[in-house]
Amino acid sequence: MSKSAPILFIVFVFCWGSIFSQQVNLHISDKNAVFLEGKDSVLVYQKEPKSLNGSYERANYIHPLFSLDGVSITEDFPADHLHHRGIFWAWHQLYINGKRIGDGWELKDFEWNVINTSKTAGRNGAITLKNEVLWESDVYLDEDGARIPFVSETNWITVYPRKGNYRLVDIKIQLYPLFDSISIGGSEDEKGYGGFSARVELSGDVMFKDSEGKIIPKNTPVPGVNWINILSRVGKDKTPYGLTIIPSKDNPGHPNPWILRTKESMQNAVYPFPGANPVPLSRESPLVLKYRLVVHNGFIQTTTLFDLQKEYYKLSE
Repeated sequence: MSKSAPILFIVFVFCWGSIFSQQVNLHISDKNAVFLEGKDSVLVYQKEPKSLNGSYERANYIHPLFSLDGVSITEDFPADHLHHRGIFWAWHQLYINGKRIGDGWELKDFEWNVINTSKTAGRNGAITLKNEVLWESDVYLDEDGARIPFVSETNWITVYPRKGNYRLVDIKIQLYPLFDSISIGGSEDEKGYGGFSARVELSGDVMFKDSEGKIIPKNTPVPGVNWINILSRVGKDKTPYGLTIIPSKDNPGHPNPWILRTKESMQNAVYPFPGANPVPLSRESPLVLKYRLVVHNGFIQTTTLFDLQKEYYKLSE
C-alpha cells in the first residue's frame, strides 16, 4: 500500500459518513422555526397563526414534516377535515370550573399564543427547539375584553442527524394549568380521539404495524404493541416512506390505544382513555406526554425499532 493510501481511506470514510450524518441547523423567525440537515429540509414548526381565508386558524404544530427524500409527508388544511394539521396535539373538550371553553381539536374559540422560542444544542449533534405557549379563548375574557390565558404549555422538539435510512424527532409536551379545576378530554363518542396526532399522506396500500405485526384499523381504538409504524407512499412518484411513533413508557395510561385510519384522516395516540371522559390538569404535577418519531424510507427492521425504543426509554431514566 502506498503512503497516500491511508490518507485516501480516511478521506473516503469521512465523506461517506458526512453523506448520512450532516449537521442539524435550526432557523427561528417570527413566523416559524425551520430545521435543516445540510441542505435538506427536516420539519417546520408553525409559530404564527395560520388560517384558510380567515377560517380554521391554527398554530403550535409541525408542518411540513419531510421524508428522507425531501418530500412533505404531512398535510395541512386537507379538504376532508380542514381542521387537521400535520403533527399536532389537541383536545375537543376543555373545561374551566365545569364550563366548556372552546375546542382545540376543531379550532373553535381556541387560540395558541406562542410567546417564546429558543434553541439549544444537545447530544450527538441534536438540536432542540423549546416553545412556550399560552392557551387562550375568545370566550374566556377579563373585564376589559382581553383574553385570559388558562394553560401554559411548554414543548420541546429535538431533531437528530440522519443515520442511514432513518431520522429521529423527539417531542415532549408539558401542560400546566394556570387555574384550578381545568380538565381536558377527547371526542364525546365511542372513539374518544384526542391528544398526539399525525395527519400524513396515505396511499391506497397504506399499512400499519406494531412490534408483533400488521394491525387492522377499526372504528374504535385498537392496541399497538410498543409502537405504530405507518408505511405509505408519497409524491408524484409514490415513493415509499415510513413514520413510526414510539410513545414514552412514562406517558400516563401507557400503553395508549390508537385511532387508525386508512384514508382521509389522522392517526391518533389516544389520551386520555376513554377519551370521552375528561381528566383534570394538575398544578402540582403537570401533564407530560412524550413521543419519538422515526422517519424512515419504508424499510426498517423491527430490531432497529426496538433499539431506538430502548435508547429513547433511557433518556428519561
